[in-house]
Amino acid sequence: MAASELYTKSARVWIPDAEEVWKSAELTKDYKNGGASLQLMLEDGTTIDHKLDPKTKNLPYLRNPDILVGENDLTALSYLHEPAVLHNLKVRFIDSKLIYTYCGIVLVAINPYETLPIYGTDIINAYSGQNMGDMDPHIFAVAEEAYKQMARDERNQSIIVSGESGAGKTVSAKYAMRYFATVSGSASEANVEEKVLASNPIMEAIGNAKTTRNDNSSRFGKYIEIGFDNRYRIIGANMRTYLLEKSRVVFQADEERNYHIFYQLCASANLPEFKNLRLSSANDFLYTRQGRSPVIEGVDDAKELRTTRHAFTLLGINESYQIGLFQVLAAILHLGNVEIKDRDSDSSLIAPNNRHLTAFCELVGVTYQDMSHWLCHRKLKTATETYIKPLARLQATNARDALSKHIYAKLFNWIVEHVNKALVTSVKQHSFIGVLDIYGFETFEINSFEQFCINYANEKLQQQFNMHVFKLEQEEYMKEQIPWTLIDFYDNQPCINLIEAKMGILDLLDEECKMPKGSDDSWAQKLYNTHLKTCSLFEKPRMSNRAFIVQHFADKVEYQCEGFLEKNKDTVNEEQINVLKASKSEAESEQLLKALWLSCLMMLFNLLVELFQDEEKATTPTGQVPGTGGRTRLSIKPDKGRDKSSKEHKKTVGCQFRNSLQMLMETLNATTPHYVRCIKPNDFKLAFSFDPKRAVQQLRACGVLETIRISAAGFPSRY
Repeated sequence: MAASELYTKSARVWIPDAEEVWKSAELTKDYKNGGASLQLMLEDGTTIDHKLDPKTKNLPYLRNPDILVGENDLTALSYLHEPAVLHNLKVRFIDSKLIYTYCGIVLVAINPYETLPIYGTDIINAYSGQNMGDMDPHIFAVAEEAYKQMARDERNQSIIVSGESGAGKTVSAKYAMRYFATVSGSASEANVEEKVLASNPIMEAIGNAKTTRNDNSSRFGKYIEIGFDNRYRIIGANMRTYLLEKSRVVFQADEERNYHIFYQLCASANLPEFKNLRLSSANDFLYTRQGRSPVIEGVDDAKELRTTRHAFTLLGINESYQIGLFQVLAAILHLGNVEIKDRDSDSSLIAPNNRHLTAFCELVGVTYQDMSHWLCHRKLKTATETYIKPLARLQATNARDALSKHIYAKLFNWIVEHVNKALVTSVKQHSFIGVLDIYGFETFEINSFEQFCINYANEKLQQQFNMHVFKLEQEEYMKEQIPWTLIDFYDNQPCINLIEAKMGILDLLDEECKMPKGSDDSWAQKLYNTHLKTCSLFEKPRMSNRAFIVQHFADKVEYQCEGFLEKNKDTVNEEQINVLKASKSEAESEQLLKALWLSCLMMLFNLLVELFQDEEKATTPTGQVPGTGGRTRLSIKPDKGRDKSSKEHKKTVGCQFRNSLQMLMETLNATTPHYVRCIKPNDFKLAFSFDPKRAVQQLRACGVLETIRISAAGFPSRY
């Protein structure tokens, strides 16, 4: 059909707009082929002469008839383009308060920033057994489809929940798990499904925090495999975790919080059983007051702790062990308050009888003298001798914070290990459904190692999405000789190569970490020398020699090099660890803590060579990724090898993360994936408020528009 037959008087079109992204207009006269402009009238009555691009002569997008607006599947729209998708989502969200919309095989979920009554057992029962297209779009419909396909196709399934921080990923993943727990029933007398759900409040308490973008932001990645028997009843579960944001333990940005568990403890400080913890308001501790926002509106931290403790009990972590865990957490808060002073320019000291260090030492069962000494000194070894070096105040403070982060990370892993123990089963697993809830793409004013790893993970997930939705579908159309024009979609393999290939960013970072005088600055120079002239996705900022820019699939991100080496090496003072390993609790009342400390931390606080095992050789039978939340295996080296530097054996954080991501991708590729794309409608956590600029930014980044075109063109023909 000629353009002149569509672009006639009264036809409605979309034109670009700086504020609304796309604005609706109506033709006031017929367009003639070859014309340089269109005569339009905006919805407010303003008339404009809309100039066409002289080179392309592209006409504006046509608007869908009103009868189609609000469709629950975007692929049902007559005109499939960005403004139509954006408008349809906005109408459903704002006018009808509908947060879910299908996009072919993808469920688009917009965060309402409000609790909705659409997740009860009655709603679950309504979706159970139904076909995906027969019911309104819902996370329960996706979960039902995965459950049904697992049984029908005898193939493991996965639900991949993605989106920016604050888009609602964790909530979506939680409701998918609740659906399976409700509809499948249990294969044993023990309430397995209740235990699976009980893992949620525990993981949120120790792994989630308030950020400027999200009051309950997951600061780690999580993949939960829910196991089923041959009658498709739940028999257990297993969790893998990825890249806990340890830096949050010792520092939070303005208007942010540390992990929820610290505030839950401080809010419950008056409980009789917590008297020995010597806790008080969160504002009294450095590690919980830096964000100057200790309270989350609408959240009762004391009540949340009761929920957390109940979940621990359900998973077999009894009251005694819980108190032991809380002692270690309280000890971290006290350690953060230990004031380290200058002795002179090159050395530091801690005043005798510092009350917070006294509390720390009593809580973990170590001597004040040993701990105060090794907080301000470190042992250095050369080829011929060992000597003790005093630390300047800043160095000692950094070492103190490194120890706090280290203790928290090991405690986190211990808890995950015990959650997994509680969810393990002796019944043979027939199949599983995996639910992935992993951090979304991040870009801030200052982006460091954590954001780099997060965005690297998102590149890998985007590629997996590309492979499944684009490449495999298009190959299928061609194989079945369905008329089809190949879509030229964005292949992000070059960006992944820039990060993980030989001489890539991670490779050069690991190499610099091995250099005796390696530094963030020299690493930056190596990046510039290697990639500036050879990779168009890599740039150097004009005004900095200590930063680099990567063009990711979602956006350009500038990373500050400062701190990359230290975070990648993840070192902690070995002598401080040895003090903790020597923890002694003589009093009868302290025997419990000693038991906890020995079982939880003693095996973990070993020489650095034993803290991080070789992941390639230490995969557990259940597929757990060692070192990322599962049981830690310690690689005990023969005595003759002990003389070697522990750095030769220790894997860097970047290397561990790359390996665990590879294992995750292999797991996902062996399943049938189902996609939930979460959209953050505004940056201010306002209920049912829709910012079109923020929404379209995410739609462009996550491949939804290309998915629509493929789904609409391919699926009708194939069916």
